[in-house]
Amino acid sequence: NYFQHVLYLNQFNEDNGTHIVQAAAIHYEPFGIFAGKTKSLADLKDGSIISVPNDGTNEARALMLLEAQGLIKLKEGAGFSATVLDIAENPKNLVIKELEAAQLTLSLQDVDLAVINGNYAIQAGLNATTDALAIEDKDSDVIKNNYTNILAVKEGRENDAAIQELIKALKSDKVKNFINEKYNGAVVPMF
Repeated sequence: NYFQHVLYLNQFNEDNGTHIVQAAAIHYEPFGIFAGKTKSLADLKDGSIISVPNDGTNEARALMLLEAQGLIKLKEGAGFSATVLDIAENPKNLVIKELEAAQLTLSLQDVDLAVINGNYAIQAGLNATTDALAIEDKDSDVIKNNYTNILAVKEGRENDAAIQELIKALKSDKVKNFINEKYNGAVVPMF
């Protein structure tokens, strides 16, 4: 299949006792901090409300983006399992509202900011690279090693001829050009 990043795959395998592995890294959909009632990060007031995804792998990702922008500080070692309970410093007393990821774009009218998954931003007509106040650093090792969407296959099938042909097609210049032209930075080829 081809719809998840490595952390999601690892969680899926753990939850379901499956043995699915990464065959190739293909693209990345940046998380962005989008304006709701507040139109810039500098305008955030004490007690402002920020919505974030409530699922394990994406909540941590959203919190790490807020931390990268200097809005919060997470406890040492919180990493990829961080939740709101791992916020060590919150100088503006921001209220972090956990919502189902699909609801984040709908929350924009009710919150100051929302940290939105790239795929849901795209579905709502938003582009993280042009519409967001801040996005993740696509060149960071954290992104490259954990949040790039991958082609996943049953363990042991990674080198099957058909899988290798699919990888070759997905990593072609034609696909790279299509992604760049169609998504204008909202989806980024990682090959």
